[in-house]
Amino acid sequence: MTSPPKKKGLISHGIAAQNRKARYDYKIGETIEAGLMLVGPEVKSLRAGRATLSEAWAGERDGEMWLFNCYIPEWQAGSFVSHFEPRRPRKLLVHRKQVASLAGAMAREGATIVPLDIHFNERGLAKILLGVAEGKKQHDKRAAIAERDWQRDKSRMMRNKGRE
Repeated sequence: MTSPPKKKGLISHGIAAQNRKARYDYKIGETIEAGLMLVGPEVKSLRAGRATLSEAWAGERDGEMWLFNCYIPEWQAGSFVSHFEPRRPRKLLVHRKQVASLAGAMAREGATIVPLDIHFNERGLAKILLGVAEGKKQHDKRAAIAERDWQRDKSRMMRNKGRE
């Protein structure tokens, strides 16, 4: 007797969206966890895992941190028309000292604030992990690919060593 297939449910805690290309394109320095100011249908879309962070970035506007160009699609199952645009700027909930340090890093070092992932914490609140990033050169990216390939090949050789 086989068990019935599991339904794909909503995310109650854990990662909802991830920017996997950020760690390839940037050297990530310090990371900061911030809250997100969202409306109801946006939270439902996040819980369904439908957000995209690949082109998103964070910046300072009027002394506050904002998330720009993050795509959170409309929640289609709702009974009313959605009130938001999918790529609207969303306010980040960050302490003032953290805003000052992030703005200083952007001004002094020319750093970029890159969102790494959106996740739900153990209380079920949407949080975003921001990284202070510095762009990688092309040769750095090639070196990272070579190192990753070597690690993969090395583990494959060690795994197959006992079978010979």
